[in-house]
Amino acid sequence: MSPYQKIICLTEEAAEVLYLLGRGDLIAGVSVYAKRPCEVLSKPKVCHFINANEDEIDRLNPDLIIGFSDLQQDIAKSLIAKGKNVWISNHRSLPEILLYIQALSNLVGEAERGRQLVSELQGKIQTTR
Repeated sequence: MSPYQKIICLTEEAAEVLYLLGRGDLIAGVSVYAKRPCEVLSKPKVCHFINANEDEIDRLNPDLIIGFSDLQQDIAKSLIAKGKNVWISNHRSLPEILLYIQALSNLVGEAERGRQLVSELQGKIQTTR
């Protein structure tokens, strides 16, 4: 069970991973760039990559906001100053992406599903190599 009930995804990969974990129901808002899976298209749009609509984020009242990279540090800093829970990762390689998937899975109470997804992706990486 997830300790979070309303998550904002400032980038598309967070939303995609949550859907792969079967937890798209936790998503309260997404980046305008989120396109997969098609269900994400109905979610409120709260940001472009380096610009966020903080009024809309406040209105949605999320438990957790997930972002990516140093390029979103100003958004994160502003949201943290407002008392929001923000998790920013900075994954840049395949091993870091797999760690990110497992960490996000753990955050939302889906550790086992995360292990299964990571294992599946590792198999695809091996096949590709």
